[in-house]
Amino acid sequence: MFLHAFLNAFLIALREIRRNLTRAFLTVIGIVIGVAAVITMVTLGRGATEVVKSQISNLGSNLLILRPGQGWNSWGVPLFTITDVKSIENQISGIKAISPFVNINVPAIHLENVRNTDIQGTTSSYFQIANWKLSLGRFFTDAEVVQGATVCVIGETIRKELFGSDVDPIGRKIRLKSMTVEVIGVTATKGQGGFGDDLDDNIITPYTALQRRLSGQSNRNNINQVMISGKDGYPTANIVADVSLLMRERRGLTKNEDNNFSVFDSLQLADAISSSTKVMTSLLGAVAGVSLLVGGIGIMNIMLVSVTERTREIGIRLAIGARAREVLLQFLVEAVTLSCVGGVIGIFLAYGLCVSLAKVVGAPFVFDPKINLIAVVFSVAIGIIFGFMPARRAAMLDPIEALRHE
Repeated sequence: MFLHAFLNAFLIALREIRRNLTRAFLTVIGIVIGVAAVITMVTLGRGATEVVKSQISNLGSNLLILRPGQGWNSWGVPLFTITDVKSIENQISGIKAISPFVNINVPAIHLENVRNTDIQGTTSSYFQIANWKLSLGRFFTDAEVVQGATVCVIGETIRKELFGSDVDPIGRKIRLKSMTVEVIGVTATKGQGGFGDDLDDNIITPYTALQRRLSGQSNRNNINQVMISGKDGYPTANIVADVSLLMRERRGLTKNEDNNFSVFDSLQLADAISSSTKVMTSLLGAVAGVSLLVGGIGIMNIMLVSVTERTREIGIRLAIGARAREVLLQFLVEAVTLSCVGGVIGIFLAYGLCVSLAKVVGAPFVFDPKINLIAVVFSVAIGIIFGFMPARRAAMLDPIEALRHE
């Protein structure tokens, strides 16, 4: 019985919507915009979160970075020594690989082409820690690190800037100030890192070559940072705690002194950035959701107008035996139908916007059926909440007074 009444109310609702298409469209446009905005914001936000996680994972797996100073500010703080690196490697449990880093910014020159970039001096372990793959050539070996060999592995950006994308750079020379290095490998493209830096704009060479031939500081504190890869399944938080304790001891810090170094955990960094992105996405979604409330008010307004216009019709229905709850159901179904039509149109609009905007902002399109289902449910709720008052007003009309209405 109820199903028959509902179906009958739905057919009447469709008839009324079809009879006033322009008014119906203007009524639901707020719902369309609200649903589309919420889905688009949430979808793009999740896409951005995936980009951040991917970019940080490009830095390396189970990666920890030991840096001088607090945060990213190392001005005036002593750097590390190779002895510090060996102490960490020999005394800390759970370490899979470790690699020192010496950074020097000098122009890289090949023929008439010049590129200002950071020259990264490290060991062969770095390529394993940072998940580097090769597109050409080979990585340098431990033996070449010991020898201080003047060889280098370059990124795709350096290859394009110094040699051109169609030239095989293997065996060619790059001049770095007073040192000339031979290109032995080209890394596969990685793109941007977690902080927007170009991971392919690099020249990687044995740190011993930089110390002996460029910096002249082979016996001093000139290790800019230490990269550590934890073993799979070993808690990185334990490594962070152990490294911090060891470095406080080696740097002679007392209990009352703050650390003059930082240990960054890439997993924690990824989680922190992802959490921030989710919060911003939620806020933007909430702001966009305001238009849903505006759309609901629009539905309530037009339904009140509809009740006024159809007062005589309502009076006739009540006079010939229709129950108040049937009239209530009719107008409530009409309001929900309007809201649902707006929600469905909003979903299709959101899909088109997400596909288009994802390409513009460089984020993947992460389709989530859950948010679309929530949008539909919310549309139904908007129709019920804002349609109830007009429907109740229609159901409470006095049949005699309604028949007198002109």
